Amino acid sequence: MASDPARRLLLLRHAKSAWPEDVADHERPLAGRGRGDAPAIGRWLRKSGYVPDLVLCSTARRARETWQLAEEKLGSKPPTTFERRVYGAGPSELLGLARQTPADVRTLMIVGHEPTMSDLTLELARPEPGAALEMVEDKFPTAAIAVLTFTSGWPELAPGQARLDEFVTPADLPSRPRGKR
Repeated sequence: MASDPARRLLLLRHAKSAWPEDVADHERPLAGRGRGDAPAIGRWLRKSGYVPDLVLCSTARRARETWQLAEEKLGSKPPTTFERRVYGAGPSELLGLARQTPADVRTLMIVGHEPTMSDLTLELARPEPGAALEMVEDKFPTAAIAVLTFTSGWPELAPGQARLDEFVTPADLPSRPRGKR
């Protein structure tokens, strides 16, 4: 991959969370469906060859649990930073974090929240016609992942510069578990 100038930004929305009473938003755990969907995304990442070199994960419990379950199926343990700034960040803040990525990182994953995941995807993606972009415009479901590629360095990443290569939701995956949601 050293001859490939492309960089990848993987934007993963946390999996489905529970809404227990008297639990602060930051501490909400995954729901049963989320505990099934997160490993399915990890398997898809491994099979598709989208293993990140670095992960920035929100400190929210549901995001941490999503990444930990996905990582178990990834077959790799990329360096991970649990970054408080991802929780509650808007698209410009996440773009700022991505621009600080070390030059040797080819694939960065950010595990975060809506509406920021869809907003950043739509901001970075070139306005090319296609089903993936239309799906993101419609809805960025829990445990969905956008795969964006671009050829500039991380500090130069800018709106309209990336190509949305894939947008995958748990419903798209054959290994998605059935049962209690």
